[in-house]
Amino acid sequence: MKYSGLIFAFLSLFATALMAQDDESTIVTLNNRDFTVGEFKQVYFKNLDLVKQQEERSLDEYLDLFIQYKRKVEAAKEQGLDQRQSYLTDFAKYQEQLSRNYVYEDNVTAQMVEQAYKRSKESLKTSHILILCNWDATPQDTLVAYNKAKELRQMVLNTPDNFNDIAAKYSEEPKADESRGSLDYFTVFEMVYPYESVAYNLKVGEISDLVRTQFGYHIVKLEDRRPVLPKRTVSHIMIGTRFDSLDTAKDRIMEISGLLEKGVAFEDLAKQYSDDKNTGINGGLMRPFTKGDLKAPPFEDAAFALTQKGQISAPVQTRFGWHIIRLEDMGKSPTFEDEEERLTKMVKLGDRAKIVTTAVSQKIKEELGFQAYPYKSSFMAVLNDSVFNRKWRFVPFENKENRLLFTIGRKTYFYNDFGAYLELRQTKVRPFKQIATFLEMVYEEFETEKVKDYFKQNLEQVNSDYAAIINEYRDGLLIFDVMEKNIWAKAKSDSLGLRNYYEAHKSQYLWNNRVKGAVIQTTTEEDMDEALELLRRGKSPSDVKSQLNQGGALKVVISEGMFEEGSQKLPATYVLKPGLSDVFESPMQYTVIQAEELLPSGVKNYEEVAGAVLSDYQSQLESIWNDELAAKYPAKINKSALRKLRRALKAQ
Repeated sequence: MKYSGLIFAFLSLFATALMAQDDESTIVTLNNRDFTVGEFKQVYFKNLDLVKQQEERSLDEYLDLFIQYKRKVEAAKEQGLDQRQSYLTDFAKYQEQLSRNYVYEDNVTAQMVEQAYKRSKESLKTSHILILCNWDATPQDTLVAYNKAKELRQMVLNTPDNFNDIAAKYSEEPKADESRGSLDYFTVFEMVYPYESVAYNLKVGEISDLVRTQFGYHIVKLEDRRPVLPKRTVSHIMIGTRFDSLDTAKDRIMEISGLLEKGVAFEDLAKQYSDDKNTGINGGLMRPFTKGDLKAPPFEDAAFALTQKGQISAPVQTRFGWHIIRLEDMGKSPTFEDEEERLTKMVKLGDRAKIVTTAVSQKIKEELGFQAYPYKSSFMAVLNDSVFNRKWRFVPFENKENRLLFTIGRKTYFYNDFGAYLELRQTKVRPFKQIATFLEMVYEEFETEKVKDYFKQNLEQVNSDYAAIINEYRDGLLIFDVMEKNIWAKAKSDSLGLRNYYEAHKSQYLWNNRVKGAVIQTTTEEDMDEALELLRRGKSPSDVKSQLNQGGALKVVISEGMFEEGSQKLPATYVLKPGLSDVFESPMQYTVIQAEELLPSGVKNYEEVAGAVLSDYQSQLESIWNDELAAKYPAKINKSALRKLRRALKAQ
């Protein structure tokens, strides 16, 4: 038994090694470039769900798509699109972002994410006193600011109840005499990190030690802490004021409110009447939110005032228009797992980025080997006040004076490398008052940049996951550019070609049968009888609405216009015919259609289908171009590798 288990383990290990070896095999050669089984498999598995949705395309069909894709990449390179500055800039930005993911997975990030999650459960209200002092202040000015802040702290410790009076009198924050040092509630990531950290470690009523930030010295008092409310899910019906007057919008929302009171389904009314089309198609359902997310306090207050699932608010006015809100879910506080990805992204931004970057730089140095050498005295001897006017010129060090600055891995940097960078950066960085501060800041920037550059340059060779992702993005940028140049922009500018395509394919762009008239709806049979009586007496739909909806009553809702056969606004069993239709009954709703004119099916005008024609014409151009690329870049498929891959995929 042990022997058979050992054989099985050996065979499994052998099969795994064989599969890894097969991944390095060439599956297709194109334009003298070999593409491996592993590269194709990565794309195939990544898009496997899409493949299934497309009715199980065969492996051969998907390989054809892969080859078409690579041909377009080759065409892009031949056209020099990979040398354009816009492409190089976009790629460099993505490379910078992606490379971070491969060094940020360390204890520092994990600890800060966990800390951020704990802090996100509460919002704090603080007051503070600020004595201004930026990072570039002279040592003398820094000492003066520090001593002043220290004296004020002792003052508030002696009379803590007078904190806001002291802030109003002495704080150097703009408009402190009005705010009296009082700040709004905030939660994690909403204040500079040092201030946030001190505040979250205070007890209510406690006064902090001096807090140093880029603004100066703070004295912080915690006034209150409260839990952050769980995100709620609501649906809403909105009547906007973008196109209607405020009074008209209010009248319409009141009509809808009346229909809700009569039992008409909220979802149906949202789909039919809401001006928020993004949520209307889903019955008005919105994304979960908590107070402060929407920047619409009246809406948020009304939503959080609802206490039961299904409860509907009275009409609420916001700067967007009028709303009716229904509570769908009270929500619950997210778990750490729910928030981990978002918080990780946030940790990599803002104040925390500096802490993480320092830790990451240190990690790279430890992994790749780093040695720094003294530099300050040599550069302080050649820097002068002209750097403050951004006119300092670096004179390269000669011979032995061009000493080692630092080494990272097998890469060496010298004084002259840093000196040239220093001259360039003096025109880009913020103004400084102290030469030493400027020198230290730019050196730190230079060292971090070069350490990260060395890491990124070697990452593609040592990390296959990174290599696959960065190559996919590299090709994706080129595909977009080459399609824009050869297909999309070409089609947009070819007005004659678009017209000719439309004329040749008119039969694809047809209207269904249509009816011009009005859809009349009521919630009771009695109201419908009244509406029918007026219509039969020759009253127009507008007259019917005015006569029946008097004194705040809402007996009838009327929609006028052109309706295509199959429209959601028409009853499903309605057959288009002129005149007044029979009454169509559905739960809590009675509907009739008054058809003034029937329009038969026919060809849509070019202007009505210009967007669809453009899309179809682009597809035609791409199909022709694909044939041209196939002739220009013939593909040689390794049938043996393809057979092995097919067997391996079937065995999974």
